[in-house]
Amino acid sequence: MAESLKIGVVGVGRMGANMARRLREVGYPIAAVYDVRSEAAQALASELGTQAAKTPRDVAAASDVIITVVTDDAAMRSIYGDGPDSLLAAAKGKVFINCATISPAVHVEVERRVEAAGGNSLEACMASSITQAREGTLYLMCGGRKEVFERAEPLLRRLSASLRHIGKTGEAAKVKALVNMVMNINTAGLAEGLGLGDALGLDLTMLREVFAQTGANSRVLETDGADMQNRDHDCYFSAAHAAKDSGIAVDLARSVDLELPLAQATRAQYDAMVSRGLGELDKSGIAELTFKSRRAPSLARN
Repeated sequence: MAESLKIGVVGVGRMGANMARRLREVGYPIAAVYDVRSEAAQALASELGTQAAKTPRDVAAASDVIITVVTDDAAMRSIYGDGPDSLLAAAKGKVFINCATISPAVHVEVERRVEAAGGNSLEACMASSITQAREGTLYLMCGGRKEVFERAEPLLRRLSASLRHIGKTGEAAKVKALVNMVMNINTAGLAEGLGLGDALGLDLTMLREVFAQTGANSRVLETDGADMQNRDHDCYFSAAHAAKDSGIAVDLARSVDLELPLAQATRAQYDAMVSRGLGELDKSGIAELTFKSRRAPSLARN
């Protein structure tokens, strides 16, 4: 893909907006952006000097490549629906790169619908966060037809530090579900360790240092440990997304008749955060459920 190709972005939340900024910075023209929150699309369009489209169809019509970064299965089905405002209404000849963490079956469904409309579809699952999206250092796992991946590869390399083609459509989404399942379990386990340490009167800075040099070490300790201790839960990966993603993994396990008690317990913890109004905290906010001295509902009102 040449950098002269016009790029559209559907879903300009934390990740989508920063991917658009990155592509604009490295020379790709951003033709249009869209979000169900029109104010977010308008703000990004003004920043990038592009148009805030009124419908997903308008993005597809203005673009050669459309990147979608939406919240869940329902949102994905909405933008690829049957109506006149759907991406599919202007899909012929276009390439759609779908980056949301959604059910593998929905990625397969979208590929089928896009191809029937004359376009091409690729899943590009992200195992990174906001900073990496802005810097172009995402870890991208792709699923779909190899020729579509190869066509999109130059663009994807501008967004990623690590890029791999996993296999057919749906396979990358399965891997991403497992990545997030293990990450969420590690996050919940760290919150319990620090919460118990706090209740025992231990110095948490010392405890984190010990964790880092022993079998308790993890990537989550590095990214979330201090935030849990300091109650700094600015959102990089929301608890609501953690709940959704753990749910995808649990559903996959059920589809192959496998019980995953740790994944189920972790999902329940993140579901509890959402039910208490804490879903938009970072996933590190799970510590608010495990520290004896903390009261999650009071944090939600702050």
